[in-house]
Amino acid sequence: MPIIISIIMATIRQAAPILITAIGGMFSEISGVVNIGLEGMMLMGAFSAAVTSYYTGSPLIGILGGMMAGGLTAAIHAVLSIKYKGNQTVSGVAINLFASGFTVFMLRVLFNQSGNTPTVPKAPALFGVSIIVVLIYVIAIWSQFFLYKTTTGLRMRAVGEHPLAADTVGIDVAKIRYFGVIMSGVFAGLGGAYLSIGALSQFTKEMSAGRGFIALAALVFGKWTPKGVLAASLLFGFADAGQTLIQQYVDFIPPQFIQMIPYILTLLALAGVVGKAVAPSASGKPYDKNSN
Repeated sequence: MPIIISIIMATIRQAAPILITAIGGMFSEISGVVNIGLEGMMLMGAFSAAVTSYYTGSPLIGILGGMMAGGLTAAIHAVLSIKYKGNQTVSGVAINLFASGFTVFMLRVLFNQSGNTPTVPKAPALFGVSIIVVLIYVIAIWSQFFLYKTTTGLRMRAVGEHPLAADTVGIDVAKIRYFGVIMSGVFAGLGGAYLSIGALSQFTKEMSAGRGFIALAALVFGKWTPKGVLAASLLFGFADAGQTLIQQYVDFIPPQFIQMIPYILTLLALAGVVGKAVAPSASGKPYDKNSN
């Protein structure tokens, strides 16, 4: 029984950064903008949360710093994709590359290190669980209500499915898309903040470790719905928690092979939904009202 409880709690914790980042990706894509840059936004959030927590001594301000950094990074993607109608995939990849290099560069500038920051104040826990984890699951539940029970949520889904029709009835397509993309960065930044000041007490180089891409897989596997994304994130979180537990009890298998489990599950999950999951109709398609 203690092992089962341990696995459940570990699953909840490991799923948290994937869940909130996938929710962010859903906000972006459901409004019509593909966001491949979630990995970079998560990394920027993790770095900024650690730095802000270090210099202010307050992990709560650190959380805000991580969310703001993710949102600002997403704003770059929003401007390139919405205003200048650039290729959304290329923009997202560029953000990932930028975040990877920028965080290492700033580690050298601020701390004269290239691998990690010094120990920083850690976010407080609530009933043994980081307050960031609690916040993440609250946001996940809220997103279900927001997208399906509020006017703004309805407008986001309308813009993602048929922007011309939405524009015809007076909905500002660009404004809705800016909101969706920036919120995706804010949420990804929160996921990054959990990694650096929730799970650990420092930022380490490339600590997002592909979770932004797993979040994209959870988004597709969950069919762009909050409930589906939650279920998919818990599945991937279980795989991550499982590989950690296996390493503790199995010593005859190289740990590198065990660490591959979450990524193999990601591939299998995507292979199982290819052709079945349908993205919002206008996702990835720039909208120009002057050409319609």
